[in-house]
Amino acid sequence: MNQGQEKFFTFILERVQEDKQEEAKALLAESFQKQQDRTFNMDYLNSFIPKMMSILKPECVEEVKAIMEQFASNLKK
Repeated sequence: MNQGQEKFFTFILERVQEDKQEEAKALLAESFQKQQDRTFNMDYLNSFIPKMMSILKPECVEEVKAIMEQFASNLKK
């Protein structure tokens, strides 16, 4: 993981439901691998976001959603 990925990893894990930590780690590992392989694209992101939203603590969903939407808008450029 690069420094940005480490920060995002920590940020997300702090906001994931306690019993969903391993699922979150797997999703994040997959997304980081896709970034490394240069196969991370909007189609993948559109499937990743709902999965991640479903395992977040309810009070954190809007915060994380806003960050992911910002990332998505940068990806489109």
